[in-house]
Amino acid sequence: MKKFLIIQTAYIGDVILSTPVIEKLHSFYPEAQIDFLVRKGNQNLLESHPYITNLLTWNKKQGKQKNLIRLIKLIRDKKYDTVINLQRFTSTGLMTIFSGSKDKIGFNKNPLSFLFTYKVQHEIGNGKHEVERNIELISHLTDNSLVLPKLYPSELDYKNVSHYKEGPYICIAPNSVWFTKQYPKNKWIELINSIDSKYQIYLIGGVEDKILCDEIVEESEHKKVQNLCAKHSLIETSALIADATMNYSNDSAPMHMASAMNAPTMAIFCSTIPKFGFGPLSDNSKSIETKEDLDCRPCGLHGYRKCPKGHFKCSNITIDQLKF
Repeated sequence: MKKFLIIQTAYIGDVILSTPVIEKLHSFYPEAQIDFLVRKGNQNLLESHPYITNLLTWNKKQGKQKNLIRLIKLIRDKKYDTVINLQRFTSTGLMTIFSGSKDKIGFNKNPLSFLFTYKVQHEIGNGKHEVERNIELISHLTDNSLVLPKLYPSELDYKNVSHYKEGPYICIAPNSVWFTKQYPKNKWIELINSIDSKYQIYLIGGVEDKILCDEIVEESEHKKVQNLCAKHSLIETSALIADATMNYSNDSAPMHMASAMNAPTMAIFCSTIPKFGFGPLSDNSKSIETKEDLDCRPCGLHGYRKCPKGHFKCSNITIDQLKF
C-alpha cells in the first residue's frame, strides 16, 4: 500500500486550496494511505475528511523549533513513499528532505527544492489558479485535470448549525487580517441595509473578528443581523455557508470555504486581484472589483496594514455591484 504525506502548514485558505490534491490521490490510488500535516488550529477543517488516514499537526506558536524536530522524526518513522510539500518555506523543506521518502515533491521556490526528487515552478500571475498550481505537483502521479476544493462537514456539524437554517439567510465575513483587503465597515453596513428584510444575515469569523461584527450589528438598520463570530468551528461554519442564499467575503478564508462547499459567493477584491490565482471557484461565484483604473492596484500579493497611497480607492465598489 502506498503511503502519501501532504504538507500544508500555512493558513486556512491555503489548506482548503490543497484539498484537490487529496481528491486526486484518492481517485488514482484508492487503497493508499493519505496523511495530511497542518499547523495547529487548522486541523478542524480536515478531521472528518473521509480520505485522510492520519492528521498531523505542527504547533508553530509554542516551541516551534522543538516541535519541528519532533515532527521530522515522526514523519521519518512513518516511512512515507511520497511526501508532497505545498509550502515554499525552509521549515517544510526540512520536513521533506529528512522524511526518508523515496519521492520528495515540492515547488521550486522552496529554498531546499534542489534536494527534492521532483519540483514544479510556482508562478503567480500567469493565469493559473492556485488549485491548478497545486495539482501540477502530482500531475506525473495522476493527471492535469482540474478538481475543485472540497470539505466534508460531518452530520453533527450540519446538525449544530441547522437551527440557523429555518428561513432564507445570507452569510457575510466582513473582516480580514490585512486592512487593504477589507471592504470598509461603512460599506458593509450599507450593503446590509440594502438587503431584503426576508433574509436573516449572519456575520461570521473568528474571535479576532467579533468586535468589528458587533459594531456592524449595532450600527446597521437591518432587523435580522446576528453575530456568529467564534461561536462555531471552521467546519461547522462551512456547513452553514453551504446552504446560504449568498455568501459575501473579502479575499480571505471564508471565500475558499464557500468554494469548498460549492456555495454561492460574492468575493470582494480591494488591493488584491483575482489574477493572482486565489479567486472563488463555486459554480455560482463572482469576483467584485472597483471599476476605477488605478495604476497602484494591485499593490501587493497579501495586502497591507494601510493603503500605501493613503486613499484606499481600490475599495470604491458600489452596492449595486454586490446585488445578486
